Amino acid sequence: MPSMSTMKAPICLVENKHEQLTVNLEALRLLEKISQPLVVVAIVGLYRTGKSYLMNRLAGQNSGFPLGSTVRSETKGIWMWCVPHPTKPNHTLVLLDTEGLGDVEKGDPKNDSWIFALAVLLSSSFVYNSMGTINHQALEQLYYVTELTQLIKAKSSPRTDDLEDSLEFVSFFPDFVWAVRDFSLELKLNSCFITEDEYLENALKMISGENPQLRKSNLSRECIRYFFPIRKCFVFDRPTHDKKKLQNIEKVTEDQLEQNFLEQSKKFCSYIFTNGKTKTLRKGIIVTGNRLGSLTKNYVDAINSGAVPCLENAVTTLAQQENSAAVQKAADHYSQLMAQQLRLPTDTLQELLDVHVACEREAIAVFMECSFKDEEQMFQKQLVDTIERKKEDFVLQNEKASIKYCQAELKKLSEPLIESISAGTFSVPGGHSLYLQAKKKVEQDYKLVFGKGVKANEVLQSFLQSQSTVEKSILQSDQALTDGEKATAAERAKKEAAEKEGELLKQKQKEQDQLMEAQARTYKENMAQLQKKWETERQNILKEQEEMLEHKLKVQKELLIDGFKKESEKLNKEIDRLQKEIETNKGNGSLFSKFLDMAGNVLIVVLPGAGKLIGIGAKILSSQMK
Repeated sequence: MPSMSTMKAPICLVENKHEQLTVNLEALRLLEKISQPLVVVAIVGLYRTGKSYLMNRLAGQNSGFPLGSTVRSETKGIWMWCVPHPTKPNHTLVLLDTEGLGDVEKGDPKNDSWIFALAVLLSSSFVYNSMGTINHQALEQLYYVTELTQLIKAKSSPRTDDLEDSLEFVSFFPDFVWAVRDFSLELKLNSCFITEDEYLENALKMISGENPQLRKSNLSRECIRYFFPIRKCFVFDRPTHDKKKLQNIEKVTEDQLEQNFLEQSKKFCSYIFTNGKTKTLRKGIIVTGNRLGSLTKNYVDAINSGAVPCLENAVTTLAQQENSAAVQKAADHYSQLMAQQLRLPTDTLQELLDVHVACEREAIAVFMECSFKDEEQMFQKQLVDTIERKKEDFVLQNEKASIKYCQAELKKLSEPLIESISAGTFSVPGGHSLYLQAKKKVEQDYKLVFGKGVKANEVLQSFLQSQSTVEKSILQSDQALTDGEKATAAERAKKEAAEKEGELLKQKQKEQDQLMEAQARTYKENMAQLQKKWETERQNILKEQEEMLEHKLKVQKELLIDGFKKESEKLNKEIDRLQKEIETNKGNGSLFSKFLDMAGNVLIVVLPGAGKLIGIGAKILSSQMK
């Protein structure tokens, strides 16, 4: 996370100049540095209703977001303040303060709608701030919530109607908090005291009638109940009855504020800190600073192009960026681990491959943690290909290190032999026997050298082959040997050379088998981790679907109780569809088998050795994993 010195004050995230939205690049750069999960709290409401003051309280400050003391709207666009989360370790609290809705100086009311929609899309807790009471007028002023089906798309595929697409909204919409400011009524219903939440839920009950004003507020009620399963309400007394203090409230000390207001503010902050969710996307994808910045840019770009921001498209674009970075991060992690754990040259190829397998396992885990929506495993294939090439490079480095070391050692050990040849020491009767003894000593001394590595035998064989012409010459010129003895000696030398060549071929075949086995282990490790991730995502989707079903059944029941039978029956189609999806998700055997087969065939392209050892496809592997 960036040092707090860079975030001592809020910064504009989305500028709104001449009713044109642009993303502030400096804010994006700050977000890029935040790798922690985010809890994102956005506040919206009519201008001059004290939104900024509440956000400053959440930041633990009296000032920060501009409050202003006139009827002019102070906050233009969306301003951001990132602070360490006070109760969730290793989390960052991102506060988004939006410009006031309903500014009379604006020419295009659609501009307010986009600010509202962006606040919904970016936050995990959405605070709606209003004045007075929750009545018909307050609900009418919240008509922005009724426009969300026109302003936001959940899926990229063409929709038959807004309601069908909005089925998905519940799964990614934030929690809803209504903050009612300057509340002066008693919390009573039918002469009985009620809680703030009961006050909100009662206000959201549908009311029968054909009055256009009533229908308008009913639509707001329906949308809030439909889109936001988790709802909370807070009422606030007036912070002070002193008008001058109210106009400069950021300079007013706590002991000068009304006690009730202070307690209500603390209660509000405590709820947000304790219950504010980590911002996540579908399938439990956690949003970090970089991801929030990317989503913001994608949404604003879509708005400016005249398109409807689509969550699925934004996530797909984000996935392309994140998955590419995940490949690089995982590959770099592999390289660093290999460099730390390998001491070249290794004694055997298997020793290197064992280190490779351990490092690769960690690298795959890094990729799985950082990647998402890699539906055709193309990025995973890139990682496998990248690590495979890096492994081959380490194998090559290992061989070069072994060759270099062995040649240097052999050169030192063979110097007496070479000098004796040059001096003609072996050009005497019995010289061949003396030469064989000297050569044997070089071989024996070479065997005692520690840490020669994988090319030890090959370097020795190359040296011996380089001596074959000299040896033949010495043999032929040795007058102490008969022609028969010379022929026997030559045959023996030829046989020994063939045996050594055979040993080298066996070693190379063994190493080739080890490389193929390493590819098979790579394949199995990738598939095992992919299966684990797939299962986690399946469980996350199942949880989302079950929560959506529970919510829709609750809404349906409430509508029926309120006497809106027709509206209640409209939900039957969505409920049936969800129930079928849940059943399909639970009985996922054949679906998983197809997925695993496809993923396996993608990886086999990069790992042909694995295919030869364990068979093309993933059916065998899937049966082994169960």
